[in-house]
Amino acid sequence: MKVGLIYDPIYLEHDTGPHVENRHRLEQTVAVLEQSQLLPELVSLPPRAASMDELLLVHGQEYILRVESVCQKGGGWLDADTVTSSASYEAALYAAGGVLRGVDAIMAGEVNSAFGLVRPPGHHATYLRAMGFCLFNNIAIAARYALKNHGLQRILIADFDVHHGNGTQETFYSDPQVLYFSTHQYPFYPGTGAIDEIGHGAGRGMTVNCPLPAWCGDAEYLRLFNQVLVPVARRFQPELIMVSAGYDSHWADPIALMEVDVDGFAEMVTILSQLAQELCGGRLLFTLEGGYHVEALAYSIKATLEVLLGRPRTEEPLGKASGRRNPASVDSIVDAIKKVHGLS
Repeated sequence: MKVGLIYDPIYLEHDTGPHVENRHRLEQTVAVLEQSQLLPELVSLPPRAASMDELLLVHGQEYILRVESVCQKGGGWLDADTVTSSASYEAALYAAGGVLRGVDAIMAGEVNSAFGLVRPPGHHATYLRAMGFCLFNNIAIAARYALKNHGLQRILIADFDVHHGNGTQETFYSDPQVLYFSTHQYPFYPGTGAIDEIGHGAGRGMTVNCPLPAWCGDAEYLRLFNQVLVPVARRFQPELIMVSAGYDSHWADPIALMEVDVDGFAEMVTILSQLAQELCGGRLLFTLEGGYHVEALAYSIKATLEVLLGRPRTEEPLGKASGRRNPASVDSIVDAIKKVHGLS
């Protein structure tokens, strides 16, 4: 299996200072991949910059030009959570373009799967707004690009970030060609992602939200993957699976309240990989979203790549979740999701 890695030092130039979403996230990940000798097993996929036309697949021109202008003036805050520097616009172009490079490499058979080690992240960015550390919606742009340029009809986006991907949901809420599946802590930022948010018009039923209470861990996430994601994916029959890979549901993450550990992420990736093998020739593209404990993030990404490579898993130095608190029962949540989406 050929696995691609999308990375460039340009991503480090998105200078957010002491912000929780900072360059150390990628620096630590690259260091762990180098120490584990994984890098030689990966196919390097150097990114390119996304074009204006490609950004316009998802965002309004007024918004794009605003981001560019703020960065040209030295950077600043686009909202209460999202800060930029002078190089952030270029980094964001390469983040979006890097995921497009992954689409092209997978569709050309250059690699079977790929991981976009990119920043700034994207899944909160909407048509006209930066949100939640995100400038441009990398995965949404890539999905629209794949539909337009590679003749695809059906794409599955799975999002396991601890925060709901409101921007991605908004982009495809009325689109029958994109199935959006999300597991997320709820209620939590950004306040969207309720079970009854299922899509509109031709896209009705194509949004599958799995809101979870705090303190959920591997068992709860894997139950939703097996009992909801697997059957809806098989029903939809995607031609490409794309993943918003946020690792902020790790038990050590400083800004969330979940109990997932590295083995849990590895199991989720295993399910996604198996679905890709079964349904779409193994075509599977990950792009980095959240994850703010740099060591937990690095080893979770390492585990993701080990699964994609078919390599034996190694242990996480941080260990298992302590089980500090038990989550509320998710039985009623699972039952409600199944009922809304017609799953037995």
